[in-house]
Amino acid sequence: MAVTGLTMGLILTSPQPASAANLVKNPGFETAGSDGMPYCWEKSGWGDNDFTFTTTGDAHSGGKAMKVELTRRVDGDRKALITESASCAPVVTPGKQYDLSLWYRSTTPDTAVTLFRHDASEGWQYWTDLKTLDISAGWAQASVRTPEVPSGTDMITWGVSVYGTGSVTTDDYSMEQVADVPPPAQCTGTPDQCANGSWSVLPTQNPVRSMHSVVLNNGKVLLIAGSGNSEENFAAGTFTSAVYDPSNGSYKVIPTPKDMFCAGHVQLQDGRVLVMSGNKAYPVVGGHGYEGFKDSYIFDPKTETYTRTNDLNDGHWYPSATELGSGDVISFGGLREDSTGSVTAEYWSDAEQQWLPLWKVNQTWSYWGLYPSMILMQDGRLFYSGSHVFGNNIPGTGSAIYDYGANTVTQIPGLQNKDERDQSASVLLPPAQDQRVLTIGGGNIDSNPDANRLTDIIDLKQADPRYVAGPPLPQGTVDLGAGPVAETGDQGKMYVSAVLMPDGKVLETGGGLHNRADPVHEASIFDPDTSAFDPVAADPESRGYHSSAFLLPDGRIMATGDNPGNGTWNHNVSIYSPPYLFKGSRPTITSVIDDEWTYGTTQRITVDRPIAKAELIRPAAVTHSSDPNQRFVDLPLSVDGDNVDLNVTSNPDLAPPGWYMLFAVDAHGVPSVAKWVHLQGPAALSADTASAHVHSFADSPAGGTAAPAKRRTSQKVSTTLSGCDRHYGSANVCVPTVFPPQVGKTTAARCAWLAANDYGRLKVNGKDDPLGLDPSKDGVACAKGDVRAKR
Repeated sequence: MAVTGLTMGLILTSPQPASAANLVKNPGFETAGSDGMPYCWEKSGWGDNDFTFTTTGDAHSGGKAMKVELTRRVDGDRKALITESASCAPVVTPGKQYDLSLWYRSTTPDTAVTLFRHDASEGWQYWTDLKTLDISAGWAQASVRTPEVPSGTDMITWGVSVYGTGSVTTDDYSMEQVADVPPPAQCTGTPDQCANGSWSVLPTQNPVRSMHSVVLNNGKVLLIAGSGNSEENFAAGTFTSAVYDPSNGSYKVIPTPKDMFCAGHVQLQDGRVLVMSGNKAYPVVGGHGYEGFKDSYIFDPKTETYTRTNDLNDGHWYPSATELGSGDVISFGGLREDSTGSVTAEYWSDAEQQWLPLWKVNQTWSYWGLYPSMILMQDGRLFYSGSHVFGNNIPGTGSAIYDYGANTVTQIPGLQNKDERDQSASVLLPPAQDQRVLTIGGGNIDSNPDANRLTDIIDLKQADPRYVAGPPLPQGTVDLGAGPVAETGDQGKMYVSAVLMPDGKVLETGGGLHNRADPVHEASIFDPDTSAFDPVAADPESRGYHSSAFLLPDGRIMATGDNPGNGTWNHNVSIYSPPYLFKGSRPTITSVIDDEWTYGTTQRITVDRPIAKAELIRPAAVTHSSDPNQRFVDLPLSVDGDNVDLNVTSNPDLAPPGWYMLFAVDAHGVPSVAKWVHLQGPAALSADTASAHVHSFADSPAGGTAAPAKRRTSQKVSTTLSGCDRHYGSANVCVPTVFPPQVGKTTAARCAWLAANDYGRLKVNGKDDPLGLDPSKDGVACAKGDVRAKR
């Protein structure tokens, strides 16, 4: 944190203690210390700037105040902080919250109340910014409540950061512990529901074979199928989507202009959905693999129609899509029109409402694979978590930071077993301000081992961030064809869905043990504060390939889809009610003064009873275990009875512009039903704002950094990229190129496995029989003569 001075030496006058309630020592700067700073206060800051610290007589009360001024700034900040020492820093209790207040005068809008925390094992570290201060010529009071103190924290320090030219004078600091919450709420369901939540299956089925789910800003859900991984639908030109309305359980089938099967999608800042590429062609035996087209469309929730945009520069079947803090969108990876891998980055300009031409887009000519999980970091860089789809990971460590401005890729170490993280899930853990990412599970459809239990956690605030092993994924039951049995050894799951919940935890659910086979029934809730999984009730439906799960505005979680290797589709829809919905009545947001929000402002809501926290959750746009835009943004509170002021981050890279679900959560973790608010930007930022306040972090990664490679057209990939041998059955049937390890290598063993998994009659396509399923050469795999043959 680049502290430039510590308060040491003789105390010139007797110390001014904290009051009985106030945890800040020398809160009004009246007691002098050393090196020009008051007792228990220190100079802090970093970066290239010119600054002064002055103890001034222009005080709110008493005779002294502290003035911090920047006269020139390139980057960084300056701040007067409570001294980082056991004798000065306020002692705090994990799980508690604290009300902070101060009086100030300011000539710059570029200020924030900034907290640091002392971790008992890792020492002092930046925690978070809580509140942006308005310009004020006269003395004004600012107050704000901290989030719950994280586990392992024993002290905090805080002050006002100045990160633009101008000055801030502060005085009369106060810090008080928030009163303890009432006794725990009573369970309103069965003991099992209160501990594990409850699943139900809706009486009405999803009418389309959707593998893309987007929660719209009107509370409805867009379910995109395209051909639905059905070659028959593709040949007939039958491309579908549906809009589901949770309020009445109805579905509306939407005309869909193109095969958006395995497209990319992301919400734009105005609430419309940008859909990019999709399926141009299914594989042909002895010819090409899947092909991606260049078309792009926008879905409008108001009219429930698609309109075409300009084309992408390349085809991208299975592309990523990440919204940036500017409202622009960047996309990587996927398959081109000729079924090779795309090395072309695509850039959607929000201002121009179009994909930029190739010459305007920075290119590294890197092949990132399929659905690479590219998560926006708080300084605008992208973190590739290592979660991807199909086969092996990218070369190197399997995880990286991409800096679009510098156009460099830096390797990030620590991801376990990087080539078996196919269809793992990655989430930016709550809150986004903490910049921690969790990856869960995975496998490899090419080598088809048992999916794993691996989890990895990275703290991107570290100077040299690297993954560390997380707790193993809990085990459930797996259906290997003869009914469910308990998982053993290191068996875990791929096809994982991970959902951020309004209580600040993560539900992981669904999955399978092998390539489009052997569904795993297991769900658990991950607590970012304790880094532990708590097993809960499992979805009664199988949720493997092409499944998804996502948060609804009422706090429930919806799960759809399952597309096993025999080509069938599960149209049943499951709904999960988490344990927090069985913990008593829910708080209510009775009013939102304004649903149009701007960065760095304070927004007032009213509630019907006390709440402990509030947050913005970005609505889902999920497919294939991937939703890199999913995030939970904490809104520090200033509380006055039922009036609650929410302090909005000034940093669009923490909360990219768009529509968000606003939840208020009580002390028992029970959330309100969400209200929709629109976070505007970056045009909403004041023209004289220097920049968002971003602390120096991930600035010294030790991994190798690569500049752009030589320009190339594409990356060669195998036609068996999807792990399916197309010599058998139709294109929507997936006979694995490698059978699960427990299946023998004989024709009889393989045919028995196919029969147990309901593959039915499989025509042999062409003259080749690479898996030895038709030794009788009658053109039908696993016929009676084949099973009896000695092969």
